[in-house]
Amino acid sequence: MGRPGYLTLPIFSVLAAIGYVYYTTVFVAVAGWLGLATAAGVANAAAFTALAAACLATYAVAVCRDPGRVPPAFLPDVEDAETPVHEVKRKGGDLRYCQKCGHYKPPRAHHCRVCKRCVLKMDHHCIWINNCVGHENYKIFLVFVLYAVTASFYSMILIIGSVMHSAPKDEQSGSDSSKTSIIICGVILCPLTLALTFLLGWHIYLILQNKTTIEYHEGVRAMWLAEKGGDLYHHPYDLGVYENLISVLGRSIFCWFCPVSNNTGNGLRFRASYDLTSSKPAM
Repeated sequence: MGRPGYLTLPIFSVLAAIGYVYYTTVFVAVAGWLGLATAAGVANAAAFTALAAACLATYAVAVCRDPGRVPPAFLPDVEDAETPVHEVKRKGGDLRYCQKCGHYKPPRAHHCRVCKRCVLKMDHHCIWINNCVGHENYKIFLVFVLYAVTASFYSMILIIGSVMHSAPKDEQSGSDSSKTSIIICGVILCPLTLALTFLLGWHIYLILQNKTTIEYHEGVRAMWLAEKGGDLYHHPYDLGVYENLISVLGRSIFCWFCPVSNNTGNGLRFRASYDLTSSKPAM
């Protein structure tokens, strides 16, 4: 049930990339373009420092926070009227039971082969945080990606501004090392920004439909089977855009982008579209 050590090569790579991009952006790009003694230079350096600190803080929480473990004593109550959805095995139709962990799986829970445990509302295992992304740390992971995308674009703007400012000048003193740092930082930032932007867009798409990455891939197959049988597939946890958002980000819109995990529920039961249907008065 234990996790491997926190400091892995991917984590070290992320920390090294953050440190290098921060150093180059503040002490090379901003210092060379605006200067760290000017109001504009101090303001931009302070703003980027705050973003970098937010990235590091949320990243550390995403790495260290437990994604949510299934209680060993969990037992699904098939007669509970408040739990209209009971996920079953594809073959046999039995309630899902994890042979490796020795307990039943709640809805949306999955066993992680890397962490060797069942994770509540598991989205995926991320090697870059050496942790699963699940019910308890999904929002933190999402906020980290949001901060990282914002910081990446901000850094690119400052670096491009610095390059355009220094291009017409013919400065030889110290220019070679500065140019090398800028080039290396650009090589890191371009693919990183593209990948993070795609990742953020992907998870926004999933949140709007109240799906995890695993459920998306399972839903593609379920949709194909439903269409093959002449039926329509509907994701059981899709509550509508607003309800889907608050189920992950929390009910207070002012806390949606705060690095706190205020998602609803305990990860053992989730509201389903059947709840909305059953709550409507009969005509």
